[in-house]
Amino acid sequence: MKKVSCIVLFLFISISLFPEEIHVSVNGNDKNKGSSESPFRTINRAADKAMPGDIIIVHSGVYREQIIPPRGGNSETERIIYQAAPGENVEINGSEIVKNWVKVQNDTWSVKISNSFFGTFNPYSDLIRGDWFTPTPKDRKYHTGAVYLNGDWLMEAASQSEVMRPADKNNLLWYATVDSTTTTILAQFKDADPNRETVEINVRQTIFYPDKPFINFITIRGFKMQHAATNWAPPTAEQMGLVGTHWSRGWIIENNVVQYSKCVGISLGKYGDEFDNKDTESAIGYVGTINRALAFGWNKGTIGSHIVRNNTIAFCEQAGIVGSMGCAFSIIHNNIIHDIHVRKLFTGAEMAGIKFHGAIDVQIFNNHIYRTTLGIWLDWMAQGAQVKNNLMHDNSLDLFLEVDHGPMLISNNIFLSGTNLLMNSSGAAFVHNLFGGNMNVIAYDSRLTPYHKPHSTFVEKLHDNPGGDVQFVNNLFVNQGNASQYGSAMLPVTFDGNVFTKGTVRPVTGKLQERFGEMSTEAKEAFKKMQPQDAREINSLIKPDFDGMAKVVFENGEYFLDLALDKSWLTEQKRTLVTTNSLRNALVPDLPFVNTDGSQLIIDKDYSGSLRNKENPSPGPFEITKSGRQRIRVF
Repeated sequence: MKKVSCIVLFLFISISLFPEEIHVSVNGNDKNKGSSESPFRTINRAADKAMPGDIIIVHSGVYREQIIPPRGGNSETERIIYQAAPGENVEINGSEIVKNWVKVQNDTWSVKISNSFFGTFNPYSDLIRGDWFTPTPKDRKYHTGAVYLNGDWLMEAASQSEVMRPADKNNLLWYATVDSTTTTILAQFKDADPNRETVEINVRQTIFYPDKPFINFITIRGFKMQHAATNWAPPTAEQMGLVGTHWSRGWIIENNVVQYSKCVGISLGKYGDEFDNKDTESAIGYVGTINRALAFGWNKGTIGSHIVRNNTIAFCEQAGIVGSMGCAFSIIHNNIIHDIHVRKLFTGAEMAGIKFHGAIDVQIFNNHIYRTTLGIWLDWMAQGAQVKNNLMHDNSLDLFLEVDHGPMLISNNIFLSGTNLLMNSSGAAFVHNLFGGNMNVIAYDSRLTPYHKPHSTFVEKLHDNPGGDVQFVNNLFVNQGNASQYGSAMLPVTFDGNVFTKGTVRPVTGKLQERFGEMSTEAKEAFKKMQPQDAREINSLIKPDFDGMAKVVFENGEYFLDLALDKSWLTEQKRTLVTTNSLRNALVPDLPFVNTDGSQLIIDKDYSGSLRNKENPSPGPFEITKSGRQRIRVF
């Protein structure tokens, strides 16, 4: 018996030390062994076989399937890895090619499809719905289906009569009806024969998404994943994405192209329960959602700690990356996120390049976010969050912090959209940023929102949201950078070591900008008795004749910042290196600004990674080495 036990133990150790490679090929067969010589045909078949530590290698080709991983890994070092074979192009599509289109009139064609083609899920009868989703107009129906012509999507028409009109080549439309047996799709194809071009339609709800929570330690690497019939993903319900972690821990999503999701590209979000979209669309309702999430495992050892890096995420009509609480402790870096909610087909309160609730100790850095309705939106509980070294431009709004109490660090960012900030939070430190646009400030919001024990999901207390408790240190204001709305606030506001150039506006003192968030009747009365206070501005350098002329330039596949700087700013004004000790604690939670691991904060590197002058750091995101107009590579 002892000999048999030793053999079993040896085999177990051998399996753990030498993980299996499972191969998938479009020329394979699911009855094969899954080896390189005898590959499977589908990724799902490989997923069924894969055990912790195994690597699934997918070879070049187009795979049309919805991957539902039945299990994850055991740890960071014993994960299940899904990856494209090195140097090979692998597409995973949630769509199918459709032929047999018949010309109807003008530029409109029709195709009839048996409902059995869709199996148990038909995107053309599946309505977009959920908390904080707003149809436009109110009675308009939107579906999760989509039609693609040569890779780009058409938009859903409001009515059949609209799709029958002559087509606008810049806004091609489709419309569908579903009866008991048949789905009929009408679509506009301007100067194109859909039977000769590649026309695809949404068939699958997701591309890579577990059907249950707690599927941990999965890596997804190197794929092009597109065409998903995802539904609206509010913070109070299950949040599906084209790719989604479904309330799990320790995923790595890297080096992928994620695009053309009807609502969300990547979800790090919430599980579903019987309360989804039921009496939860309110601050009180979301507090209930938080309490249930805590009971369902929301803690650092169980949920979150994902890494999302080096992906391109585009063409999603709700959000590029979304996550309610399941995003906590995650790292989001070096991603390109663009064209999010730019068609504005529908509206709601959850649209952004990155939209997180509960971004506790989340790090968002080195991302390039442009052409989105809103770049980054951290809504509720962004305690310990760090937004660093991001390039943001051509967005409707770069950064929105909503009903957070901090501490939150925003450092070394380039904000060059028309509006840089919408602030309905306290406890933020803005350090060494480049501001080129407006700031809009909410004076007071009466919603009671949580703050937590340090580096934990455990709720300490609920608190209302007076504006202020913001520190602006060593920033550079250019173009139309405008800090005037922080001239006064309910809580202290400090400006220290900033440079204001031509066309910019300082935090002028005067009457409080009375813009409100959600306000109860009692709160409105109580607000009348509150006393705002003027911002404290020290050590500012005012240069009304110096034009920073900041703009982003795309050239030879790279992004550059054209910017004028002046080295004399270093001698005219001495600044202090920003550290934990130089910043005051966030007032509501009474917590210091530290790194997400609890170590002391020190901003000793600039946007490009160069060391700062510790005795006298430069204003803005770059250490200044010379004067004049210069071109700096930024992505």
